[in-house]
Amino acid sequence: MAEYLLLVGMSGAGRSTAAATLEDRGWFVIDNLPPSLLGKVAELANQPTGEYHRVCLVAGRGGYEAIVDLRPAIDGLRASGARVRVLCLDASDEVLVRRFEGSRRRHPVEVGEGGVLESIRQEREMLRELRDDADVVIDTSELNVHDLRDRVLELVERGSGDALETAVISFGFKHGLPLDADVVLDCRFLPNPHWVPELRPLTGLDDEVRTYVLSTKEATELLERIDSLFDLVLSAYAREGKSYLSIAIGCTGGRHRSVVLAEELAELVRRHGFNPTVHHRDLSR
Repeated sequence: MAEYLLLVGMSGAGRSTAAATLEDRGWFVIDNLPPSLLGKVAELANQPTGEYHRVCLVAGRGGYEAIVDLRPAIDGLRASGARVRVLCLDASDEVLVRRFEGSRRRHPVEVGEGGVLESIRQEREMLRELRDDADVVIDTSELNVHDLRDRVLELVERGSGDALETAVISFGFKHGLPLDADVVLDCRFLPNPHWVPELRPLTGLDDEVRTYVLSTKEATELLERIDSLFDLVLSAYAREGKSYLSIAIGCTGGRHRSVVLAEELAELVRRHGFNPTVHHRDLSR
């Protein structure tokens, strides 16, 4: 049976880049397919002689009606027994405005005299329910083209079947919350290496910073309590059929404490039988 990936998201968030990346890896990509034809595509892909076993459908470009019609079409495809994942690309309003102004393209959602920002807000509302139901959301606000390609391939080509795929992300609260996080943890109560002159230029990947952060009683207790949380929720998420789980942990700047703790959390996740990816969003800031 064919595998399907529904690629949706905000205009300007990188759908074209993601689609091209998948096409380069052998996915059969169909752009702007009317939801009413989704069943026909499935029939063709599932034929014994069919040559397309991985199908990516870039959807949501057809306005409100097309977005509304997507949900029952997705439900019908899943009811057939096919593996269906929904990947949503998102970015902050500020970043999307900047991208449209830089490209000088018109926003596809027309709202009269409201301008680009109002068009973005209207589209965000149109996509809200579909985004909430997505298997994974990628925040592309801080990603360049190469980062987005790597992130997409990391998510869709790990091939763990029905297993829960996990990711651990470190970030800095002063740079904003990751839009694609399912679970957000805060480690700003731990002593900050930023205020130690010899540690300030280093990062949480350096042994000196790691030792400093983990030597505190608070860090040890935090990891113990998170491990207990993981013991409860990771297997429960997997039993409920969740495809992806993104765990984010933040400090102030995203360079020291959260980096150390993200590496430790990834090791805890591995002990619970999962194989997480680790991404340090703000490490180079």
